[in-house]
Amino acid sequence: MNKLFEIKDKTGRIIYLTKERWKHIVSEHPKLSNNIEIIKEAIITPLIVKQSKNDEKVNFYYKHFKKVRKYLLVAVKYINGNGFVITSFYVSNIKNER
Repeated sequence: MNKLFEIKDKTGRIIYLTKERWKHIVSEHPKLSNNIEIIKEAIITPLIVKQSKNDEKVNFYYKHFKKVRKYLLVAVKYINGNGFVITSFYVSNIKNER
């Protein structure tokens, strides 16, 4: 597994992004192709973190970016205490999760 970054979220949990997941993100959401730093920013200083209704191991990190007038959603899955980024994309509203 090739990690592009490994950081701690605001609660001190380790979260990483792999090259494979990054390729998925930029192929599905090209607006993020030159913005790996904003994914880190959303994890480190999110506006809000919500747990997925569908998977208790997944949290959604949201951060608002005025420049694009949207929220960046970063989906993180936790296994054995560590988290990894599943995907990331812009949304207009925060989902009504837990």
